[in-house]
Amino acid sequence: MSQSLYRVLKAKNPDCQITVMAPDWVTPLLGFMPEVDESLTSPLMHGDLKLGLRRSIGLSLKDRAFTKSIILPQSFKSALIPWHSGISERVGWRGEWRNLLLTDCRKPMDNVYPLMVQRFVALAYPANSEPLEDFPHPELRVIEAEALKVSSSFDLTISDKILAICPGAEFGEAKQWPVSHFAQLANLVLKQDWQVWIFGSANDSKVAREILFAIEDNFANQVSNLVGKTSLAQAADLMSLTSVVVSNDSGLMHVAAALSKPVVGLYGSTSPEFTPPLAENTKLFSTDIECRPCFKRECRYGHLRCLKEIKAEEVTEAVTSLNFR
Repeated sequence: MSQSLYRVLKAKNPDCQITVMAPDWVTPLLGFMPEVDESLTSPLMHGDLKLGLRRSIGLSLKDRAFTKSIILPQSFKSALIPWHSGISERVGWRGEWRNLLLTDCRKPMDNVYPLMVQRFVALAYPANSEPLEDFPHPELRVIEAEALKVSSSFDLTISDKILAICPGAEFGEAKQWPVSHFAQLANLVLKQDWQVWIFGSANDSKVAREILFAIEDNFANQVSNLVGKTSLAQAADLMSLTSVVVSNDSGLMHVAAALSKPVVGLYGSTSPEFTPPLAENTKLFSTDIECRPCFKRECRYGHLRCLKEIKAEEVTEAVTSLNFR
């Protein structure tokens, strides 16, 4: 979603040079964003404090003569590297006392910017600017010939009806549609001569195995398990060749949207009013039970009704009704 910010920055100043620092697992995705001139890999993992390492990284950037830093995470520690690097203009939303580290620390305006992507884009403008009426959506540029090479390396067959399913969610189980529902969806579309490709990180391997175990035997050759086998860049290449993507509210859902794929989004503890897939051809599912959205990693009541009550049959209908290819 941060690509919308980069697109606005380039539109405002085509000559600006944009360098993005991100974790190593996500930096390959920046290669699909023509607005990004350079990427820097951060050795820090989610949750790492490592004050000494943050200082060292910041000091190593002093000679780069960066003029401005936009810090998207709202944590104190995320602002330390730009502060140590001596970048003169450091912009971000207020949070965790980091006003001490920012030169332009803005009061959150959740009522004005309900979408996360809007909050990112707003940082491209002065603090007193008018509320955003429109902004460019993420748009990953995939070269089809390269994508086909990646598909050949995984011995995949390209056809007119390929369903990509993304059953994982790093956030936690309260974002994950039940495995049995994903398996039922897969079996239903397989009966209609679809292929199914399963995407995800190595952390989703157990879920993928459970889905494969539930696939009817006569359809097994129509299912390809790519979980934990691709880089994020390879996943983007392969997803660009699919017809429809069914995903939990996860990073891969936003990748699919940025590839202009038809997306069926499944929401449990989170809300499509905060992080919707930014694509035109979408169908979003959530339930109206009183306890959602709670934005919790685990269901505090243990029933996960917000996800279980989204039926595989209605998701299948959405898949087959969306305009694709």
